[in-house]
This record gives sequence, C-alpha cells and structure tokens, in this order.
Amino acid sequence: MECIKGVIDSMVYDQLTIELHEFRIRILGRRECFWQYHLEQENYYYDIQAPSLEIDGQLVTVELDQIRAVGSPVNLSNGAKEYTFSGTFVADPQMSLQMVFRLHQDEPIIRFRYVLHSQGAHRMTKVSGEDAILYFATSLSKGQRIKEVQLSGFNEWVHSFSPFERPYDKREFTHEVHVMGPILAIEDDDHQFLLAYEHGSQVPDAFLAFNLSQNGTVRLQGVKGNYVTGQPLSSGFATVWMQTGAVRGTEASLAHAYRQFVLKHMAIQVESRQPYIFYNTWAFQERNKHWNHKPYLESMVQERILREIEVAHRMGVEVFVMDTGWYEKTGDWQVSLARFPDSLKCVKEALDTYGMKLGLWLGPTSVAISSELYDRYRDCAMSWHGKVRSPRAVWETEESQDMCLVSDYADALVERMITLSQTLGVKYFKWDAIGQYGCDSPLHQHGGDQHSQKERVDSYAFQIGLVLTKIVEKVTQQCPDVIVDFDVTEGQRAFGLAFLSVGKYFLINNGPYYHNYDLPVGLNDGNWNIFFYPGQARGWVCRYPLAFDRWIPSVLFLTHYLPDDPEESQWMNLASLMLGQNGIWGDLLSVSVDGVRRFGETLGKYKQIRADITEASPVRLGDVGGSPEIHEKISPMTRKGIVAIFSPVAGRYTYVTRSAVEPNYWHTEGVHITLDAESHARIDVHFDAPGAHIVMFGVS
Repeated sequence: MECIKGVIDSMVYDQLTIELHEFRIRILGRRECFWQYHLEQENYYYDIQAPSLEIDGQLVTVELDQIRAVGSPVNLSNGAKEYTFSGTFVADPQMSLQMVFRLHQDEPIIRFRYVLHSQGAHRMTKVSGEDAILYFATSLSKGQRIKEVQLSGFNEWVHSFSPFERPYDKREFTHEVHVMGPILAIEDDDHQFLLAYEHGSQVPDAFLAFNLSQNGTVRLQGVKGNYVTGQPLSSGFATVWMQTGAVRGTEASLAHAYRQFVLKHMAIQVESRQPYIFYNTWAFQERNKHWNHKPYLESMVQERILREIEVAHRMGVEVFVMDTGWYEKTGDWQVSLARFPDSLKCVKEALDTYGMKLGLWLGPTSVAISSELYDRYRDCAMSWHGKVRSPRAVWETEESQDMCLVSDYADALVERMITLSQTLGVKYFKWDAIGQYGCDSPLHQHGGDQHSQKERVDSYAFQIGLVLTKIVEKVTQQCPDVIVDFDVTEGQRAFGLAFLSVGKYFLINNGPYYHNYDLPVGLNDGNWNIFFYPGQARGWVCRYPLAFDRWIPSVLFLTHYLPDDPEESQWMNLASLMLGQNGIWGDLLSVSVDGVRRFGETLGKYKQIRADITEASPVRLGDVGGSPEIHEKISPMTRKGIVAIFSPVAGRYTYVTRSAVEPNYWHTEGVHITLDAESHARIDVHFDAPGAHIVMFGVS
C-alpha cells in the first residue's frame, strides 16, 4: 500500500512521504536532511544532505520552501513509478528545484535526480575555474567498511573494460579520499547501503567522484565538464541520475539486490534485458579480408546473407545482425541496392519466417559528405583546434564526416533510427566508433567562443554518454521493442551506468591486439587480433569480464563466441556463451552439419532455462583459465540453471552446487551427477583433454 501525504509549508517538514512496502522516503528540504531513506521494517535510516552549487559567483546550498507533490505518481512500463516534488529556494523564491524519484514497491534500490530552474537571470559559475557542484552528501557514521566498485577500468591484458572492487576502512582515513566508483557499497554491521551515479568514462578519467572524509561524510561532487561557466539556469539544469538503497544482510545480499534492480527496474524499456541469442556477420567479413584477401564488404550481399540466415536459424540464433556494408552511404542509411536489390525485402521475409529479429550496424557519428543529411547539418561537423576534421572512408564506403552528437544533429539520428525500425523492421542497432573525446567546436551545445578549448572539450566528453542515453530514450519511446548496443570494445568510451539505463554494451569482439603484448603486428596474416582464431585462449579473454555479473547482469555485456569446429571448441564456446553473454560470430557456412546441430540442440535446451540463468547471481570457483574453472548460475527460486566447468588440462574434478536443483537435468558426456537429501547436486567430471562440460538443470 502506498500513499503521498499532504502538501507542506515552510513550518512543517515531516508530512511529505512516499510509503512503500520495504521502505519509506521522507521529503524535508533541509540542508542537513534534504530527504531521508528509511527501511520500513527495520530501525535503519540515513539522511541525504542537500545539493549545493555555485550561482553568480556564490556557493549556494539548497534549502526548500513550499514543497509540494507535482501531480500523481506516473506508472512506468517496467512496473516502477515516478514521483516528483517541487519547492522554491528559501533564499530566493525565483529559483526552484524538482526532486524526481523512480522506484518499485518490491525493490530497495531507487533512482533520483534534481532539476533546477530560475525565473531570473541566474547563472552557474566557476570562480575557482573548477566545477563547483555537490550532488549530495551523507554521513558514514553508521558504516565502518566501504567498498568502491569500479566498472570502467580498461584492462589491457584482456583488452576490455573490467570491474574492480577496492575496500576501504573509514578508520584508516588520514585525509580526504577521492574515489571514482560509480558504486559505493557501505557495510554497517547487519545492514548494507549503496550509493551510485549514472554517468560513464574510463578510469581514472573522472567527471564525478565520491569524496570520503575523515569525519565520516561521503560527498558526490562534480570534477570536470558537469556544466560550462555562465550556464543559464533559466533553461534548467538537470543532474545525472543517482541511486541509493539499503538491505539487511551481507554485501552479497546488496550485490544481489542491486543486480536485480539493474535487470528489472533500472531501464524503463526492458527489451535490452532479454537473453536473446545474437549473431553478427563481422567475424567472417574480417576473416575474408585477412585470410582470403578480399574486401570487407565482399560477403555483404543478399545471396550470402540469405544462406547465413538458414544456418543461423538451425543453430538457434534469434537476432541476426548485419554489420557494416548493408547501406549505400552513412548518414542517410539507405539500403545498398547494389548489394540488396530489393532493399532487404527477401532478408526480412526470411527472418520473419524463422521468427528472427533484424539487427543493423550503425556508425552514429559518421555522415557521408554526399549525403542529404550532411547538407542539412554541415555546421554540426566535429572540429578540433578550430579545424573541421578531415573526411575518411568508412569500411570501403564513400568518405564520411565525423559529426558532433552534442548538437542538433542528434535529433536527426533519432529520426533516422526510428525510420529504419518502422520501414525495415529493425529491432536491434549496433552502435560503433563513438569515442568520449572528439569535438571542441564553439558552435554546438558544449560551450561557445567565451569558453576555453579545454572547457568545451570536457563538456563534450561529459555530455556524450548522456546524449547517447537520451537518443535511445527517444527511439525506444516510439519503438519500445528496439535494442541499442553501444560498442565499447575499445578504451576511451563513455562506459558506466548511464547507458545501461536504456541499452546494453557490445563488450568484446576479438579481444586484445598484438600491440597489447608488445608483439609485432601481422605475424601470420596481417590481422592485428591475437585471439581471432578458435581455441581456449579466446574463451578465457571473453569470460574474464563475467566478473561484472556480480553487480551487473551478464546479459547486458554482449560478447561473441566462435561456432567453428572441432567439437571440443564448440562445447567450450557453448558453455561460455550460455553464462549470459549470448553472442555468436564466425563463418557459419563453414560449420559442419554436426556442429550446426550441436548448437541448435544445446541452445534449444538453454532457452528452456535462460530466464532462470539470467536472473541468478553468479557463483565461480577457480580463476578464469584455471584447473578447474567452474561457473554456477542456478535460480534459488526455481532451482533451474546451469553449471559450466572448464579445464585447460586432462583431469577429474568434483563440484557440489551451492543451490538446490531440479531433479531433471541434461549434461555433456563425461559427467556423473548425484543429488543429496537437500537436492544439491554433486557433479563428477572427467576431462580426457582440455575442454568444457555443461550441466543444465530443469530442462526436458
């Protein structure tokens, strides 16, 4: 049962409350307690202190008067609700602030943000030259142990973003500590609470940071690019979305609760959370270039694509993604009639026949210089040090200009994506080649002539990930069944929580390059990818980032595994992709009949329990690449799921599942299973050679 109580005035602060089953939010508007999070069934609460920002050269801490609920709660399509409250500044009634909360009655983690507005000519300033904005603060007096969860460290060893958890003890602070996060997990005896923010950048390039002080206060502050000097408040200033929540239990309880929140209630449109099986054509295009010495686009033709669709269907693929080359030119994104004479009509008919979705590659910042779109948006071209970037050929198509997305051009991209979805039936877009840094033009929406080149660059870099998020929001408002995947297979991308509120990440394609290991490029065929070939090593690289799955579901990190023969390699890749990364690429037309059948039958069983696997928090025994490496993903609610066991050497191993399991199961050869009295499974496996074994519980 929920209710919003009353409208308060400046004399009464404690009557405006959101009451849900697990917790209560009290709106007070005071400096030291702007609002309060309270666990309903526990005597546990914490105060969120007021934001502050520099306005007209003065640091202003917000304190609100005349707070009121704005309208009724808004029902969101993911089952959550949005609540908005508004109040005027006590110090200046011309200024107001809205507090927006998104929350679910059964979910302890909430999202919130603030929107500031002024009726007068007030401006945000930087007297010190640095961002002067405090998003919130709270006391850590209850919490002694703090863990920073970094998401955006780019690990050159595996050439991928990878999570890193760093513990702190408040008692060890001898000075203020600055941590990037974006997640802080704070332990307080038998409770855990979380603070996080939704942005994105590569560690250690912080745009926001948590400051942990010796007096037991944590502050989320702007570092750079959060706004530009003199930014008017008359047009409004919206903060990034922030997150908080508390649970009773251990850190594992908090991680599980947060993982469930990201999976079910962080995104309004939840299609990106569905565990579809994806296939992408690029791996063969790349092989064809390096192995067969043919153009990248030689295979991007109707006859080949139709044959691939037939094989992909038999293998169990559900989203068929045509990578670069399907289009005539970038920007306009019209189908190449030379390659697909009927404008993908036959391709779409074949996909529809098999119930498969069409996906397309897009380079969002690329616009062909002869395109209609470039004529309309020439002034939105990226520039650097006063010069428009030189055009470049995009994957064997005509020369294209790099366009700034922090400009009016962003709306044109939204329009083209909606048109592609509505006219061609596109249900998935793979976005590629979007770096965090790229434009310093004074003509766009990230600073003007009055700002320094550095300030314009930082503003662009701060905004780019948020703009990408906004573009997807607009597209999915019109086309809610569309998934957008942001390629982060390179460093210097806006990697963080913001984009996960609307889409997912294309995490790994081939992994490291020769230069990651200081090896000369082109030792064999001129291809700079080390792990371009089937084998154990590529699986190690691709499975390493499964460490994200503790906090962020692996279904949001699309990673492609190879279907190539021989059988041993296929079992390793099947065991890997079914842990949630769900991607396939390679030369489908060269996979043996037995290999195609193996994929189809195994993925058919996986589909019976993939919802359970997606929901289950991970358990891992052993290091990736170790002897053995064991992954368990079994839902404690349904007792359905998977255990995948890898070994780089011959040997015998025994594993007992942490969760109870369903008695009906399937497994690969070389596995023996017994169930104990509590329905935990003892799994005995035998490896004659390096490989993988799979056990699926709850399948017929």
